[in-house]
Amino acid sequence: MSRKAIITLHLALAAFFSPILLMVGLSGGLYLIGEKGSFEQQEIYRGEIADFNLATKDTESQIRAFIQSHNIDHEFEYIKGNGKQSVTRPTSKQHLLFKIKGKQLIVTQRTPNFVASIVELHKGHGPRAFKTFQNFMAVGLLLILLSGLYLGLTSPMFKYKTLYISGLGGALFLFLALF
Repeated sequence: MSRKAIITLHLALAAFFSPILLMVGLSGGLYLIGEKGSFEQQEIYRGEIADFNLATKDTESQIRAFIQSHNIDHEFEYIKGNGKQSVTRPTSKQHLLFKIKGKQLIVTQRTPNFVASIVELHKGHGPRAFKTFQNFMAVGLLLILLSGLYLGLTSPMFKYKTLYISGLGGALFLFLALF
């Protein structure tokens, strides 16, 4: 592949993914400083549980049957849970939290604000199509970084600067990660 083709690929990928990477950087930065957003919550059901069990393999079918039998207007793609509670996904938009407390089932409808929504997307809790797109974005980011390093290392004017700066970044990463 010619140098010109690598530059074109590098610039095209960087331009295409830059809006998404800016949102990832923003949501990750907000999360790290403790701003995780908030959820508007409304309890929509509280009652005795009979055969409802959140610790089985058919939890999703139980939840779908519960939603239908209680005429709850809610669509979801999949369920995540730990036996004591389950949540419909994606959580980047309105979702339901099913929680067993004692002998009662509590169902809470949760709606994220903008910050909570982008943090949930960042954490991979979005729609399946978005999660697939995130995989392509990860590959795109690797290609952007590798092509940028390649271009820097093969440029007589930037070769030593690229080596020095990337070495410094790698050393700082290792130092902070290990100490």
